[in-house]
Amino acid sequence: MLPTSYELPAAIVLVLGGALACFAGYRLFRFVLAIYGFILGAMLASSLVAPSMTVWMVVAAIVGGLVGAVVLMFAYLVGIALVGAGLGALVAHFAAQYFGPGDPPPIVLIVLAVIGAIAAMVLQRYVIIVATAFGGAWTLIVGLFAATGDRRAVRAAAGGDVWIFYPMNPAPGQRWVPIVWILLGLIGTGVQLGTRARKRG
Repeated sequence: MLPTSYELPAAIVLVLGGALACFAGYRLFRFVLAIYGFILGAMLASSLVAPSMTVWMVVAAIVGGLVGAVVLMFAYLVGIALVGAGLGALVAHFAAQYFGPGDPPPIVLIVLAVIGAIAAMVLQRYVIIVATAFGGAWTLIVGLFAATGDRRAVRAAAGGDVWIFYPMNPAPGQRWVPIVWILLGLIGTGVQLGTRARKRG
């Protein structure tokens, strides 16, 4: 977790990266992979440094982000498989929330992740479009929460609350968030499909 003084710049990166992924994810897939690689690498690296060591935390975030960006950008096929696996895991969590409280059984999560990875390799174009549209939409929403200083979002992120990572399990009082996420994801999917159609025409 980055120091407070860096929260707004990080939120802006999330908003811009999320918007780019949502509406142009397929056309700029390698760049989008680099953005998400940077975000994930920065999060992992900065979490290894004590919060009191501000300078080293920022250095760790930058170095970890660059490593993550390079890894995902060049591991194109791996990135596609991971996108599919992520979609499969998301479906598993959505089904678990729909049929009852609690997480899905590990075997179901693994099976759906594998199926998602295989499907992503077979149907690369459409899987990338859907995944980047919905992934970008969620990144955009989280970034907007952070940018506006929503205290519940800040406390949830600091405490590792699951709603940050699972759109279908929102924080209390924010039941409208999944609806906005789905609508924004559908719009992003439509925009990307429309862009592809216009290019072909």
